[in-house]
Formats: sequence, structure tokens, C-alpha cells
Amino acid sequence: MNWQFLAQAEVLEAGDSAWKLLRQGGPMVWVLLLVSAVAATVFFERLLNYRRIQINTTEFIAGIRANLKNNYNVVELVAICDATPGPVARMTKVAILNRELSREALRELLNDHKRVEVARLEKRLNTLGTIAQIAPLLGLLGTVLGFMRIFDGVMQEGNWVLAKTLAGGVWEGLVCMALGLAIAIPCYIAFNYLVGRKDDLGADIDRISSEILSIITVELPPSKPSGPAKARPARKAPARPVDK
Repeated sequence: MNWQFLAQAEVLEAGDSAWKLLRQGGPMVWVLLLVSAVAATVFFERLLNYRRIQINTTEFIAGIRANLKNNYNVVELVAICDATPGPVARMTKVAILNRELSREALRELLNDHKRVEVARLEKRLNTLGTIAQIAPLLGLLGTVLGFMRIFDGVMQEGNWVLAKTLAGGVWEGLVCMALGLAIAIPCYIAFNYLVGRKDDLGADIDRISSEILSIITVELPPSKPSGPAKARPARKAPARPVDK
């Protein structure tokens, strides 16, 4: 069991050394730690949100197409869309509720909702990108403050300045710069990863918009006639499209 005790002692010693190192970084260390906490919160919130709304678009649109062609049960379709999370289901619901619009009017309505959904996907991504850019600058600011501390000591003590005073300012600058870079690099990687996920979801929105438009305006069968000679009425644009 000695090796377990030694391992625990090494972990505690490493943690104590890291804490002492951060304390030598001065006040900017706490600002950088706060910024890193915000970045981590934004990243995990966006990641969980993207995973929650990611669905199999092919299966979803196939089910919608089959229901529209066979059952034409609008209530059931709306219920399916409400139970399915994400922008794809919301776009499909908008198209179904406004199925009596002309093709051009329905396309314009879907384009408007598409811009809204893309804006939702991009929410808080700029925060993560901004942190990736300013973290090195905050570290540089800490470095400048550390050198200001050095020169303040030189100015006050002259030729009798202690090496401890000089080393403290240098440590402060180096710790802040290293911490700023250590925060910026993973933030930049996380930002680009989330942008890729957002682009994939945006592509799904574009595809579902085109497919549901084609299904409703081209593939949708005529309404069931009440008599043998009654044909499906022509599409007419209502005064107000239904939003949700």
C-alpha cells in the first residue's frame, strides 16, 4: 500500500504547487480563471444543446412524407413535430400549418424562419470566440503589471533592490501569460468545433426546408373529395400565415 500513499502524496504536493504558482500570478489570475469558467459553461451548454436537437433528418422527413401522402392527418403531424426537439421539427411544423400558401409565399415564410433558427444556433458562440481572443491579451496585461511591479521596486529601493522583488514581478508576468495561452488554445479549438456542429445543423435546416416545400407543393396528394367528380381546390394564400 506504500505506492498508493506515495501517489496520494504526490497528487497533494502537485495541487499545492499549482495553487502557490497561481497565487504568484497576481490579481489577473483571478480574472483569467473567471473567464475560463465562463468559457467552459458556454461550451458545455452549446454542446449539450446541439446534441439534444440533433435528429436523423432522413428518417424524420420520410415519416412526414408517408403521413402526408397516406393519412394526411395534420393533427398527428403537428403532434410529432411538437414532440421532436430542434429546428428541423419546428420548420416542418411551420410548413404544415401553412400548407395552403402558394409555393412562393411558403418559400419566403420558410426562409424567414430559417434565419431565426440559424440565429438560435449561433447564440453565445461569439462569447466563446471572444474569450479565445482576449485571454492572451489578459495574460499580456498581467505580464505588464508584473513588470510595472519590478520597476516600482527598483524606483523605490534603487541599487539595493532585492532579487526577491524582481523575481516576484517576473513570476507574475510569466504565470499570467502562460495561463492566458492555456485558456485561449482550448477555447479556440472548442469554438471551431461548435461552429462545425452549427454548420451541420444549418445544412439540415436548408435540406428540410427544400424537401418539405417540395412535398407540400408538388408531392402532396389532392384532398379527399366528397363526391366522385370533386377535384382538389387550388391553393390560395390566406391573409395571415400561422407562425407556430
